[in-house]
Amino acid sequence: MNPTTLRGKLAIRDRALARIRAFLADRGVLEVETPALSRAATTDPALASLKLDVQSLAGVHYLHTSPEYAMKRLLADGSGDIYQLARVFRDGELGRWHQPEFQLLEWYRLGFDEFDLMHEVYELLRVVLEPELPRLARLDLSYAQAFIAALEVDPLHFDAAASVRLTAALAERGIDVPTGLAHAELFDLALATAIVPAWPQGTAVFLYDYPADQAALAAIKPGEPPVAARFEVFLNGLELGNGFRELTDATEQRQRFATDLSRRRASGLPEPPIDAAFLAALEKGLPDCAGVALGVDRLIALLTGARTLADVINLPHQK
Repeated sequence: MNPTTLRGKLAIRDRALARIRAFLADRGVLEVETPALSRAATTDPALASLKLDVQSLAGVHYLHTSPEYAMKRLLADGSGDIYQLARVFRDGELGRWHQPEFQLLEWYRLGFDEFDLMHEVYELLRVVLEPELPRLARLDLSYAQAFIAALEVDPLHFDAAASVRLTAALAERGIDVPTGLAHAELFDLALATAIVPAWPQGTAVFLYDYPADQAALAAIKPGEPPVAARFEVFLNGLELGNGFRELTDATEQRQRFATDLSRRRASGLPEPPIDAAFLAALEKGLPDCAGVALGVDRLIALLTGARTLADVINLPHQK
């Protein structure tokens, strides 16, 4: 099917979605839908929710940046394994690989840890991609292994001297490092510019055991130092998915929300209302599970060889 024609583009997406649905159905994972509108918004300082004044609902609402909170409410109510192919919305994102509206595949598996889910993500990628991109290889790296191998810096034992070494290593590679970056921001810059581009093409790279302060909604694994039970998957330089063994402690989650809001305040960002219904679900009892969110449009771009996300979205907003 020719990906440059409208019919061909529609057919490629249709076929990929059919493969995704068949793969998850074979494993007993149920497809669900949850509302895109919420009275709460993400607190993540790196994300911006779209805000709407919904008169019929008597007040301000937000379009979700992910269906995660609502899906976890279903999990707490006894849904079992579930997935969703959701339209999601993020303000301030428009570029080669970003759109303010895009499609996200999110699924949750009870009794899985992050390594079980990494394996299932790899199997899904093989099913979706291998007919067009055969012999998909796999490489698993811990976050520390990736930094030590590429830059000779251990991100889990990081101090001022290590920050100087990392900044110098990036500068040697011609990478400009803005002043005043927090450690997590410096790590993100190093990962995106000096580590991920060097990974082999045609290989699904799973990066796991992130620093504890990059846990997002992941559980923390005890150890010295502790690390987040989180992974990301990359292919051909693109981040495709972000997953973790889920945090189930409502008190810890409430504290993380408070920390997010404090960071937003310090950066002059809006402080949206937290999702009380999600916290109530955690208090009720979220089953032990792992979940992952995977960008469908980026997956389609890899299938078609597209050079931008807009090339695989049927009606991109900038057109």
